[in-house]
Amino acid sequence: MSIVLDKISKHFGSRILFQDVSVAFNPGNRYGLTGPNGAGKSTLLKIMMGQVEQTGGAVSLPERVGILKQDIESFRNMRVLDVAIMGNSRLWEALQERDRLYEQEITDAVGMRLGELEEVIADEEGYSAEASAEALLVGAGIPVESHELKMGEIPSDQQFRALLCQSLFGEPQALLLDEPTNHLDLSSIGWLERLLHDYKGTLIVVSHDRHFLNAVTTHIADIDYDTVIIYPGNYDQMLLTKTSVGESEAAEIRSKEKKIAQLKEFVSKFSAGTRASQVQSRLREIERLQPQELKKSNIQRPYIRFPRPSKPSGKVVCKLKGVSKGYGEGDVIRDLTFHIHQGDKVGVIGNNGLGKSTLIKMIAGALEPDQGEIEYGHQVMKSYFPQNHVDLISKEDKHTAFDWLREKKEGLYDQDIRSALGKMLFGGEDAFKPIATLSGGETARLILSGMMLEEHNFIVLDEPNNHLDLEAVSALGWGLEDYKGTAIIVSHDRDLIDHFATKILAFNEDGTIEPFNGTLEDYFKAKQ
Repeated sequence: MSIVLDKISKHFGSRILFQDVSVAFNPGNRYGLTGPNGAGKSTLLKIMMGQVEQTGGAVSLPERVGILKQDIESFRNMRVLDVAIMGNSRLWEALQERDRLYEQEITDAVGMRLGELEEVIADEEGYSAEASAEALLVGAGIPVESHELKMGEIPSDQQFRALLCQSLFGEPQALLLDEPTNHLDLSSIGWLERLLHDYKGTLIVVSHDRHFLNAVTTHIADIDYDTVIIYPGNYDQMLLTKTSVGESEAAEIRSKEKKIAQLKEFVSKFSAGTRASQVQSRLREIERLQPQELKKSNIQRPYIRFPRPSKPSGKVVCKLKGVSKGYGEGDVIRDLTFHIHQGDKVGVIGNNGLGKSTLIKMIAGALEPDQGEIEYGHQVMKSYFPQNHVDLISKEDKHTAFDWLREKKEGLYDQDIRSALGKMLFGGEDAFKPIATLSGGETARLILSGMMLEEHNFIVLDEPNNHLDLEAVSALGWGLEDYKGTAIIVSHDRDLIDHFATKILAFNEDGTIEPFNGTLEDYFKAKQ
């Protein structure tokens, strides 16, 4: 059964997100739901999930829909294995009722009900449910020893993975996934891609991971022009189609305008003469050719270009000599010696919890090593993008975005600040938004605006893409590739790393940290 939206509208006050949207999402197709931040992707998905009420219209869903929940706190005291099994609500309710009935006196009525419940459990393959859930959890990177623990006893990234397993459990006829890769490392993303590629139901997914969308989707449902437009193919193919359609429409308008100008010239020349019928014919033709105003697409592309360093650094930018760092009982980084040279573009990869952010914080100077030394080369000027934005921008800050940027560097002119903000899509009055009201994506773009104004020759970024939309991540990749200084970046976004990295620093499960001289694609080929 398809997911069908029939004349769906959603308004927030006077603002229209979409109007009278009618579209069907069919079984066997995997749809990426795209659009810039604020276009309404998550809102539309939540309407389908029944979590947000639409202004008008109706939604039809299959009987069994897997939904990726985001409210981990409500599962805090539940066994991890049970959280996954809950994905099959019919089975879970039958198991719960059976357990309650076994605590009562077994009367004839209770016995009959227990028999009915056992039939439901058998129909839903409940007797192998724990084994099936265990396989899903292990695939998502949650070790077997964690399955009997309560959710609150495992790391938060693993809690999100358990909720992902919940959405996948029980062979749902449709899957609605909002940012499923957000808390996954590269190996877990690969597992999810393979699993979804074999999925036979209807998949609708929102993701800012371009590589993931290209790998998984067969169609793109793009929110634009106040509606949803379905494009066959993956995200990159949609962009090509959308761009070519926009260019052909613009060319058609230019052609019409040229023809109208020629007709107007004829009318002006002969309107007072004897060729009245021909003039009237030309006037009718002008009216027919009047071009419709070209709708403006919602694709907004930030422009990220970091300044050329005014002072080049020395040949060796950063030396780590015998660096170790631990938390509690063990070291996450042990006796690391590694050099970053001028012009290196280093992509740091590896599973969660292995110490990537710890390394970046130490290189940025935000964290001291327990042992060893970190030395910076001649004339090194650092600029740091932290994973947690509050390390740089406090939500208690009373400044506007404009004021915050003004303090980044002395001697800035207002037009310099407005230009940097405009490049990151803070146009008009948006430049004076209070920092406390900025979304995660807006805060990330503001930090990048600041980096475009700063003096630096070495940039250090920790998961900069987490809150950026696809267009902004692409712009960041191009900006890093073009940067004339040195860069080291932690990211799980393969498209971003692919774009700029000339060297890889891989954190392995056995605790080793492996430098590789080459691109991410070269690294994966070498590992095959």
